[in-house]
Amino acid sequence: MPTTPPDQAFLDRTADRLATLPGVRAVTLGGSRAQGTHGPGSDWDLAVYYRGAFAPDDLRAVGWEGEVSGLGGWGGGVFNGGAWLTVEGRRVDVHYRDLDVVEHELAEAEAGRFRVEPLMFHLAGIPTYLIVAELAVNRVLRGEPPRPAGYPRALRDTAPPRWYGTAAATLAYARTGHAPRGALTQVAGAVAVAATCTAHAIAAARGEWVTNEKGLLHRAGLRGVDDIIAGMRATPESLTAAVTAVEKLLADRSGQ
Repeated sequence: MPTTPPDQAFLDRTADRLATLPGVRAVTLGGSRAQGTHGPGSDWDLAVYYRGAFAPDDLRAVGWEGEVSGLGGWGGGVFNGGAWLTVEGRRVDVHYRDLDVVEHELAEAEAGRFRVEPLMFHLAGIPTYLIVAELAVNRVLRGEPPRPAGYPRALRDTAPPRWYGTAAATLAYARTGHAPRGALTQVAGAVAVAATCTAHAIAAARGEWVTNEKGLLHRAGLRGVDDIIAGMRATPESLTAAVTAVEKLLADRSGQ
């Protein structure tokens, strides 16, 4: 009789336990393990989709080792909290997803509307359609969360100019506000943000979902920015030349 692979058995047990939490209507697997790009040491990204009230204390009460945030603990926006846990010796991230918010942002994305919110570890912040992207690429383990019907045409029209505009403004300020002062760190930071924004724009123009910034510059063909940053020196001349070079590279790659 065939046996269930250990990872699948672990995933089944964990998903079953999360699905029993009060208010939870669905559980999904995201990240590299949902997309088949994971390695042996990759963590497990799970999302719990809840309706109405959700109490993080119910997750704490399960007894898994780790840190469980309150609602809104990761910034208070669409990415409204979660937990970093160790379950059966495996690293597991649990993300809270409010179904009312998810359904609203799905409708907004289909209409081409979104916001950009700050979030830890994300240079350019996150577009609110990130939680729609998750619905598109995550693997559903339990329940029936809503799913987008492809990449919205309206979003392909509205997202690229918004991201390109942010990138251009960021580099313009770096040129006039930071480069003349030889402010290497600020110019390097501005370049990183502008490149990430441009990568978001390129992905949106292609109709490609983005769920985080990992590998985003590579996907967009923008790793050439690395060489420009590596050659920067803390002089006005060097930094001004670097900003010019980045502007050209981003424009060439994006067709702007």
